[in-house]
Amino acid sequence: MNMLEEVNITGKTILLIDDELNVREIVKFCLQDLAGWNVMTADSPLEGLENAVRHSPDAIVLDISIRDVDSFKLMNKLRNNPETQTIPVVLLSAKARWLDSQVLRQYQVAGVIPKPFDPVTLPAQVAQLLGWDFTSLMD
Repeated sequence: MNMLEEVNITGKTILLIDDELNVREIVKFCLQDLAGWNVMTADSPLEGLENAVRHSPDAIVLDISIRDVDSFKLMNKLRNNPETQTIPVVLLSAKARWLDSQVLRQYQVAGVIPKPFDPVTLPAQVAQLLGWDFTSLMD
């Protein structure tokens, strides 16, 4: 049995919520092909919430803009819904440095990955923020 089977990291399901098709495709490719995770996508906060409730992913990767009120409304809905409140969320943001640590705690965000990101290291960054053992995939 190899390390991937022992930690079952390849069986993880990620819900990716991003309104930019190109970014969705790149992130999905990286998380699926480099990490072996199952990736579902949504192009809006509403579709993302519906998918989170319906599929109970292991984690959510959410592209958020500091001016995008809908993304913060989504975070509120995720945290106030018993079916989704414990799903960890990793934010992708071009405005990462403007995200206050108090806001991150309020929404129980696992972490933030700033844009632009390195596609090759993205799965390891996501895994690290979620506390998943990713070292076996990097060998």
